[in-house]
Amino acid sequence: MKPTNSFFSNFTTTARNIVTSNEIFVYLLAAYLIAIPLGYAIGSIISGIFIFSALVSAKRNGIRFRPALLLPILLYVLMAASVFWTRDIELTLSGLRKEALFLLLPFAFLFVPDFTAPQQKRTLEIYAWGMVVLGVMYVAKASLRFFETGNPEVFFYHELVTLDVNAIYVAVLMSLGFFHFFAIPHRTSLQNTAMGFLAVVIVLLSSKSVIFIDFILVCCYYLYFASIRNSVKWLTAASALVFVAGSIMFIPNVRKRFLVEYETAFVDNTINRDDKSILNISLSQAWNEERFEDYHYFPGGALRVYQTRTFVEMMEEEPSRIATGFGLEATQAKIKEKEVEHNLHAGYGDYNFHNQYIQTFAELGILGFLIVIAMVTGNLRKAFSTKNFPHIVFAITMLVLFLTESFFCRQRGIIFFVALYCFFNAVKPPAPEETK
Repeated sequence: MKPTNSFFSNFTTTARNIVTSNEIFVYLLAAYLIAIPLGYAIGSIISGIFIFSALVSAKRNGIRFRPALLLPILLYVLMAASVFWTRDIELTLSGLRKEALFLLLPFAFLFVPDFTAPQQKRTLEIYAWGMVVLGVMYVAKASLRFFETGNPEVFFYHELVTLDVNAIYVAVLMSLGFFHFFAIPHRTSLQNTAMGFLAVVIVLLSSKSVIFIDFILVCCYYLYFASIRNSVKWLTAASALVFVAGSIMFIPNVRKRFLVEYETAFVDNTINRDDKSILNISLSQAWNEERFEDYHYFPGGALRVYQTRTFVEMMEEEPSRIATGFGLEATQAKIKEKEVEHNLHAGYGDYNFHNQYIQTFAELGILGFLIVIAMVTGNLRKAFSTKNFPHIVFAITMLVLFLTESFFCRQRGIIFFVALYCFFNAVKPPAPEETK
């Protein structure tokens, strides 16, 4: 019985040390991030435990005043204030419940001690392996569907992860895991395999924005951070380019998503490859045409140009909204009005702005827009000042992705941004000798 008692004693001692020390936040945060693509109930439970643990540990840890965390809190205060001028009080109240993490998580992080560099690494290590497990699950599920249907589409884009979970958001999650492995100086064979697998999953998810951002980050790392010969840096950057180009050229589903943007960007009324009776809208048409027809299709770039135009028209028609916005979550009715005005095919009015900067401006006015800009630029500035590459990955990804996605309109986007924004702003800067 002694070995059993010894094992039980060691296990309980380790568990007690984790709970009573600050290590609990490493495991809770990693679990919270891994749970993002899973059911909301799981994330809510972990979030509640994290916040409760932070408050319980307040006496031991004290308060860490982190000015950067005041910005998301201020943004939530503005969201709450928009109740007084919103066009749709019910939607705004519903949005306040969804956006509550902008208040709760930064507040909890005021009581969380600084994360050391090893703790940051441990958090991201757990998270990255969690992404590998999820990736295996997605591919395995797709493989079963392929054997049942014979349809290769099940391995790509939303089909791989479902439209509700959304391929773009999963690609962002996988990307952070990929770059954790990527930045390890001397990877094991297992880590190389995990990194390669995540790269393949990202390509299968077929998000043009994420693939482009990841390619830029790979080049950025090798050209400015890697301690290797210049010849090797350029060779590696070139290899990354060949990998991306090869994926676009030789994987039909990926090639199709890139080609439709290239072919339709500047040429009006190109014929849609999937339905010859449909005409693709160019960027110029999306901005200038007064009325559209049912047979007009908006590729991703054209849709975003049209939504930007919609925002400009909304502000021109109601200039007072420049100061206040239409209220949290209260712009969709106005977008629907524009769908009718411009005779768009039914359904386009259900899309949001697909641009977080514009989305915030339209909902909360210029002050909300400036707060988001301050969060994004301050986050980027700190990432580069500390030379923390995982932080740089997160900062650049958010800066660029906010141009193509209304990230805060989905619960998964909110969790990812707020949790990592607070986390990286709670990481203790390395000592001067550690940066040499």
